[in-house]
Amino acid sequence: MIGRVTCHLESLLNDRGMTLVELSQRVGVTTVNLSILKNGHAKAIRFSTLEAICDALDCTIGQLLTFDS
Repeated sequence: MIGRVTCHLESLLNDRGMTLVELSQRVGVTTVNLSILKNGHAKAIRFSTLEAICDALDCTIGQLLTFDS
């Protein structure tokens, strides 16, 4: 069951005119780790990181991640 969770980080960044580097600086997560998340290769994410990303992008977790059944 690979690929059932989809990350919409790239589209959220584009909608807000923000770069991955800028988001990295705002949330205190490396650009490499955010890139792994953005490209759908992350295996896990901390709740605190999820909250920080959502705060920085002014979005909900449901806008950032969706579960495809």
